Amino acid sequence: MSIAKKPFGVDQIGRQMTLYTMTNKIGASVSVLDFGAHLVSVQVPDKNGKFADVCLGYDTLEEYDQKPSFIGATVGRYGNRIGKSRFVLNGVEYTLFPNDGQNSLHGGREGFDKKWWKGQPLEAEGEDAVIFTYVAHDGEEGYPGKMHVQVTYAWDDQCRLTIRYLAQADKDTVVNLTNHAYYNLAGEGTVLNHQLQVHADCVTNVDDELIPTGDFLPVEGTPLDLRAPHRIGEAVERRRECHLIDLVNGYDVNFVLPGEGLREAAVLYEENSGREMRVMTTEPGIQVYTGQGLDTDGHGGAHYGAYAGVALETQHYPDSPNQPAFPTTTLKAGDTYKSTTVYKFGVR
Repeated sequence: MSIAKKPFGVDQIGRQMTLYTMTNKIGASVSVLDFGAHLVSVQVPDKNGKFADVCLGYDTLEEYDQKPSFIGATVGRYGNRIGKSRFVLNGVEYTLFPNDGQNSLHGGREGFDKKWWKGQPLEAEGEDAVIFTYVAHDGEEGYPGKMHVQVTYAWDDQCRLTIRYLAQADKDTVVNLTNHAYYNLAGEGTVLNHQLQVHADCVTNVDDELIPTGDFLPVEGTPLDLRAPHRIGEAVERRRECHLIDLVNGYDVNFVLPGEGLREAAVLYEENSGREMRVMTTEPGIQVYTGQGLDTDGHGGAHYGAYAGVALETQHYPDSPNQPAFPTTTLKAGDTYKSTTVYKFGVR
């Protein structure tokens, strides 16, 4: 295993950004960036040994700073949506920045994806890691508490990308951290012919602004049923059968994962390349977003249009601070938030 470092531009206040690339014994690699703790690239072989980048990304710091879509970003302090940009904690109402209509999305005006994280590379036998740390001040984006955050990207010789999250705050607060990478196992084109399986019996129902209503919808008998593998394109073709899919012309849905601890949540497969990605997580949910809103240029000038990649964001449920029946996202002062997600790449 080895970790290479290279400059990746200078930010608006003169800080040098660094790209870290971890390479394993077969030459497969993962690149991560200290700006926004972004996942920039995942280079893995297909069934014939040909390498391709299966993770959407940009080639310059300016693109990560200025372009939308949260491509590859660490998102927080609260990933996903908080309804009406407000929540009540310990009897106090906190107001957030509305950046998604009247709602707050992925941290607000300037979330963790726009911050500089201090990077520390750690080389080891069989697994390398880069540990990113950031300190969010009390009141940042409207959230209470000074919070110390750590995100570790680890890459091993079995082509497992493990993302570990830790956080502590000096006041009670809410937190929901995730990674917003878009994957395309073909390395080009769209993901409409990818096969997706999600181990979930139900999803969180939402209103027309994608804010949870508080109830759950069984997937059985609907295009949301991914308990067996289905083509992603099938959801688009059957969108009239399901309001949640018809609403956004694809998936932008939180699937409710059974069980606890680190367990398999989803499997993504692309037949032509033979590449497979298995997702394991300690989180209670996974947001499947099929990238129908993408419209930007990325690596090597490639255009990322609708369905160019699929995001599989492990998470607590959207709007949990306003939904007492959902698993809590409250982090008590002095307690430690912990979350782990593994993306394992292979071939069939």
